[in-house]
Formats: sequence, structure tokens, C-alpha cells
Amino acid sequence: MGNYSRKIFLAGFAVLLSLGTAVRTVAQQISPFKDGDRVVFLGNSITDGGHYHAYIWLYYLTRFPEMKLKMFNVGIGGDRVVDMLRRLDGDVFSKQPTVLITTFGMNDSGYFEYNGDQPEVFANAKVKESYDGYKEMEKRYKGLVDTRLVLLGSTPYDENVVIKDNKPFKNKNKAMKRIVDFQRESAKSNGWEFYDFNQPISAINANFQQKDPTFTISGSDRVHPDNNGHMVMAYLFLKAQGFAGQGVATVGIDATKQRVIEAKNCGVENVKKAGNNLSFDYLAAALPYPMDTVARGWGAKYSQHDAVNIVPFMEEMNQEILQVKGLKGNYTLWIDDQEIGVWSAADLDKGINLANQTRTPQYQQALKVMFLNEERWEIERRFRDLAWVQYNFFLPKGLLNADNRKAIEVMDQHVATDGWLRAKRDLYAKAMYPEVRAAWQNQIDDLQQRMNEVNQPIKRSVRLVQLKK
Repeated sequence: MGNYSRKIFLAGFAVLLSLGTAVRTVAQQISPFKDGDRVVFLGNSITDGGHYHAYIWLYYLTRFPEMKLKMFNVGIGGDRVVDMLRRLDGDVFSKQPTVLITTFGMNDSGYFEYNGDQPEVFANAKVKESYDGYKEMEKRYKGLVDTRLVLLGSTPYDENVVIKDNKPFKNKNKAMKRIVDFQRESAKSNGWEFYDFNQPISAINANFQQKDPTFTISGSDRVHPDNNGHMVMAYLFLKAQGFAGQGVATVGIDATKQRVIEAKNCGVENVKKAGNNLSFDYLAAALPYPMDTVARGWGAKYSQHDAVNIVPFMEEMNQEILQVKGLKGNYTLWIDDQEIGVWSAADLDKGINLANQTRTPQYQQALKVMFLNEERWEIERRFRDLAWVQYNFFLPKGLLNADNRKAIEVMDQHVATDGWLRAKRDLYAKAMYPEVRAAWQNQIDDLQQRMNEVNQPIKRSVRLVQLKK
């Protein structure tokens, strides 16, 4: 890497270091991740089958391309804190986390009995069960060395949204908030970090439901956020880390004087004006954040991109500004050999957000990172399904990680009556072999390496060509 590129990347890391100071001075809830961190997200089905952690990683991959992180999905569907306890050593601590992020409460608080005869008795019992289990988890966490602990209050159960043929469990979320309360107190007493998803997402739901009673971030079952909901979660998490107001890059140019007014988190060279046209070289220290427009997952209705209609992620965290003063007329913007669009001199004087322009070479580059990350997520999900089988089925039978003929014979005795087990039978028939698991892990490792290669910003040639009248 040349001196020019090195200076730009060092500028990017200076921004990150300043964020660490900001976290302390404005009491942000979660410190930013550091180079080399191994971030483990422990949770239930919302973590297991969800994308919020992948969306958070994508932010770091595009915003801090020289930073080498690893993030791990360690969720299992249906888990309560007492279930997580059983797999701490084999499934969680084995990932050697430098940051361990834990969320629970949706399953801990129970379901159907809230509409029964003694809902308050049931709620008290479930909250106590969760609290007692958590105190055991807390003891284990206190023994961890060189691991930063973050507790996350669960996303809410939305009992207010209008969903056809779905009767809500009354006051379930009230019990969930009691679980959030003891998480908060534990974090405070232990000097750990804490952030509550429940309150801000409940507030967003209530605000939008004033106009649309069917709106919810909590998904079509009141429990599981859709892709847009997971992007809202990622946005809230990143905001808690202090990233609001931190853009991709800002370029400001005075075309009349052919000079750079501003170059934030980027380098700008060779500003030239030929007639009414302008050109320059541009190297940012980051990439724009790409937004997936596909509704991914079984039963999904919304894409990641749909979150921009809910939270101001683009305005607060995804600004790649090009501002050019001293022009007249209308201009076609070219980056490398790609025509991006046409803007007036007035638009350029105010500044345009290139992160909104999916045709830019840098956005297309960021899309490669997004798709590699999505492929990594898909393969990692196989390991989560395997973990479900191991800890929910084999562990109670004394066959945890047996992975032998007896194990699959025992499995086959139950698949006819257990639909969840039946759905994972084929996967286990493959994953029981260490060679298959090693091949999957090699794929993940290769995808991670490629993400850290593809995300390196490239110097771009920018041209503004005046349109003829």
C-alpha cells in the first residue's frame, strides 16, 4: 500500500479511536469493537435465525476495512437462559470470545398461560425461573478472563399489533421487561455493558401503529423480527456504540479555484477543470453500507432495505457526500467508467449522498462484501441447526457429540413424532461426520478471508461532465 493509501486508512482508524473516547464521554452503552475481536452473540431463535449480527458485521467490514473481526452466531431456537447454561462450555466459551453478547427473555417469560386463569402467578414463576438460571450464568461470567460482557434486553413481544387470527398473550411483554430489569442491574453491579432493545423497539411500534395498527417490528408472530426489524436492531446497536453522525466520507471541492475544501475520511488528488468539466481522483477509507433488497428467509415479507422507512440509518450512518461549488448548469457524474446520474449545479452545491447510488463502483464493491457475508451466514446456520440437535435432543439422552451409529439410530426412533427433529435429520446425517463439518468450516474461513480482501477501498476516477444546453 502506498503512502497516499496508508494516510487515508490511518485517518479512518483515527475516527475509530475518537469513538472510543466518545463512548466514555457521552455514556454510550456499548464500546465499539476492536481489531482482532472475536464477538459472540448468544441468544435464542431471534439470534439463531436472525440477521442483526450479520448486519452489524457488515457495517464494520465496510466502515473499517483494515479491521479484522470475527463474529459468531451462537443462538439456538427455543432457548431459555437455563438452556444456554448447559452449552456455555461446548458451544459458547469454545469460540474464545473477546466480547460476549447475551440476550434472553422471549422464551423465558413463557407464552400461552398469559391467557389462562392465573397469568400473574405464571409470570412470577417464569421470571423467577429466569432469574435463578441467570444467577448461575452470572457466576460463570464472573470467572471469564479477557472477555468483555454485554447484556442485551430482548426485543419485545408486541401484543398491541393487529394480526388476523393471532390472539396476543396479555402482559407477556410486561414480564419480559422484568427480566430486562434484572439484566440491567446485573450489568451495573458487575461493571458490564448493557443495552435494552425492548424499550426503543416498543416505542417505534407504538409510534407507527398510530397510523397503521398492523405495523410491527416484532414480526408476523409478534416474536420474530423480519429482515427490516433485524436492520433496526443493528441500527440501534451501532447507535449505542456511538456511530451516529459518523459518515463514510465527505468530499468538498471548489471547482472555480480547483481546490479541495474538505476531504473527510478520504483523500482527493489531481483536481482539474477542463472547460466546464471537472475531474479528480478519490480514495475513501471506507465503503458505503449496502442494503439487501431481497426478503430473505422462510415467510419473510420485508428486506433489510425496508428498514430505511423506519429508522434514519442512511441519514445518520451512511453518508458518502460529494459537494462541488462553483458550477453552472447540469452535470453527468461518472466514476471510473460508470455513469452514475445527472445532477444540477444547485444539487452539487448542497451535496449529494453517493451511498444512495447503487451504481457507483464503490457500492458495487460493497455488494460483493454483503453477498459473501450472506453466504457465510447461510453456512454458519448449518452449525446452529446441528447445535440444536446436539443440545436439545442428544444431551438429555447422554449422547452429546456422540456422532455415531447409535446416535442416529436413537434419532430415527423419534423423527416420526418430532417435526423439529425430522426437519434436521438430513443435516445431522451429514454433520455427524467430522470431515463434513471441517469442509463447512473451511468454507466459512475462506469466505471471511475473501470479505477482508474484497472490502479494501480502491482509488476512483471521478468526472463531472456538463450537459449541453
